[in-house]
Amino acid sequence: MSKPENVLVTGGAGFVGSHAVEYYAEQGADVTALDNLSRTETLENADEGRNTAAYNWNFIEENYPEVELVEADIRAADTFESIVEGHDAIVHTAGQVAVTASLTDPRTDFEVNAEGTFNVLEAARKADSDPAVVLASTNKVYGNNVNNIPVREEESRYWYDDPDFDQGIPESLSIDGCEHTPYGVSKLAADLYVQDYTKRNEVQAAAFRMSCIYGTRQFGNEDQGWVAHFAISTLNDEPLTIFGDGKQVRDVLYVKDLVRAYDAFLSDPDGKSAVYNMGGGTENTTSLLEFLDLLEEKSDKRTDISFGEWREGDQKVYVSDTSRARDELDWEPRVDFEEGIERYVDWYESR
Repeated sequence: MSKPENVLVTGGAGFVGSHAVEYYAEQGADVTALDNLSRTETLENADEGRNTAAYNWNFIEENYPEVELVEADIRAADTFESIVEGHDAIVHTAGQVAVTASLTDPRTDFEVNAEGTFNVLEAARKADSDPAVVLASTNKVYGNNVNNIPVREEESRYWYDDPDFDQGIPESLSIDGCEHTPYGVSKLAADLYVQDYTKRNEVQAAAFRMSCIYGTRQFGNEDQGWVAHFAISTLNDEPLTIFGDGKQVRDVLYVKDLVRAYDAFLSDPDGKSAVYNMGGGTENTTSLLEFLDLLEEKSDKRTDISFGEWREGDQKVYVSDTSRARDELDWEPRVDFEEGIERYVDWYESR
């Protein structure tokens, strides 16, 4: 087992990507952060005041001047291949991140998520430095099959009403025979390419099917990053719209715990699985309504709420079964949700 020494992070100015950059820079690795800085152009409801990429690009530049910042696009295959050579690990977080944007512009969604990931894998396959790869995948690969699991309605949340899912969704849940959004399809295509390249021993790679990841330096909006969106709206006294009834449940994972899971794979990829469900698990779940209560407890604020129609592709309950990551990667979350939200509120208010 050996820590990566030369790490390329695609989407390095994004929320998850910037934390991967920070993690490996702190470990003393040589780090390249690659990003095309397009986030506010691709999200319908993006706000320049919540420009995650611009904020994190500056954060890296100021705090980790030894990190090489490269403004480039994973869709430019030839250029990207020349950048990959020499790295022994790739953290691939670059992507089109929103279901809503995929519905209005499915071609861009496909080109970035599916073709872009193919380019990453091909570049890794060709590189003499033989980098291992982790892909930031998503629970949306399971499509509407998640909603075929019976749920029961409780006072402030829904929960699985099938004992087979007491520990959450396993990697074995079917991805077939159901409705997907374009975003779900493009991420699934990327996920399957990772599995294929791994099974054929072309690249050592794994897709991490993520639930809700949150943490400092995240600026969420209605399209993506709901934990940060709810927190920022509450702290700024901005009204919030909840799509659905607010009882939908997610498991939530602090971003630094996610990066630790990536590193556990990249440091020792031999014989590991190609797919991991990744989230806070059953110990770290919340409904939207319960989260608003927690925010009020931490900030003494409660913003105005309105309710809209359920959005296409939403899931009433999604909780990750993280037992595979625990068993194979010797990993488990260290930051519980309450502590994580305290960290987020402190960071946002101290900026």
